[in-house]
Amino acid sequence: METKNYSSSTSGFILLGLSSNPQLQKPLFAIFFIMYLLTAVGNVLIILAIYSDPRLHTPMYFFLSNLSFMDICFTTVIVPKMLVNFLSETKVISYVGYLVQMYFFMAFANTDSYLLASMAIDRLVAICNPLHYDVVMKPWHCLLMLMGSCSISHLHSLFRVLLMSRLSFCASHVIKHFFCDTQPVLKLSCSDTSSSQMVVMTETLAVIVTPFLCIIFSYLRIIVTVLRIPSAAGKWKAFSTCGSHLTVVVLFYGSVIYVYFRPLSMYSVMKDRVATVMYTVVTPMLNPFIYSLRNKDMKRGLKKLRDRIYS
Repeated sequence: METKNYSSSTSGFILLGLSSNPQLQKPLFAIFFIMYLLTAVGNVLIILAIYSDPRLHTPMYFFLSNLSFMDICFTTVIVPKMLVNFLSETKVISYVGYLVQMYFFMAFANTDSYLLASMAIDRLVAICNPLHYDVVMKPWHCLLMLMGSCSISHLHSLFRVLLMSRLSFCASHVIKHFFCDTQPVLKLSCSDTSSSQMVVMTETLAVIVTPFLCIIFSYLRIIVTVLRIPSAAGKWKAFSTCGSHLTVVVLFYGSVIYVYFRPLSMYSVMKDRVATVMYTVVTPMLNPFIYSLRNKDMKRGLKKLRDRIYS
């Protein structure tokens, strides 16, 4: 069989999408278009509410506004191309487009992960060491955490894209997915991917598990501290400040761990698509609702923004 190395080819790939059933394309387009609009509008409102209310100019909301911005970027890398493919017969993505999409997808997804870890650290300091909160979480430190999150994520993405660009692909160049993710592309390659799989798994463990362990450690410390609070009301007040963040962490990491921490031999197209939709589309859409519905400060900020718009 003739092997083509697409690193030197402009042939590109075909993205099969969520379904190959022609009758489902327009309904799926409508569903994901609405979800994308909700994601963009909801996260923009969160950013504007935080920016317009001085009382929300705190480390927690600084990280939340950046998380909302990353969620917009994250979904924009994937969903518009998916929407075009729902209405297109060709569903082609160029080789350069494949590498660009993979790069920015991983950069924004990993930045999300590190921002969630930064928010966990913020809650840890606020609950376990409140007297030193203003010193530990001062603006300069928050900015350094944000810059570190972005730098690590983009370096990881660059390394992954360079690794994937070395793969060769056979006559079939049909990706059984709705975007250019690592596992379906590795499955498609006719190169020996054993070493690539090992590097991908090791590097993914280092980049994704590090912030996840940071979150776990932070919440273990928070639980120990809160359990020492004598009153039930005090315990509830402390835990209530973490509820929204913990919900987002479970949604995001639950699906990420399912998708990426399995051997390639256990890869399932349908199950992987469903899990990937959860963290690429559903979670970014739900984040504004989770943080606004359970947060009195955000409700007040959104009300103030609404009053300012309609005044």
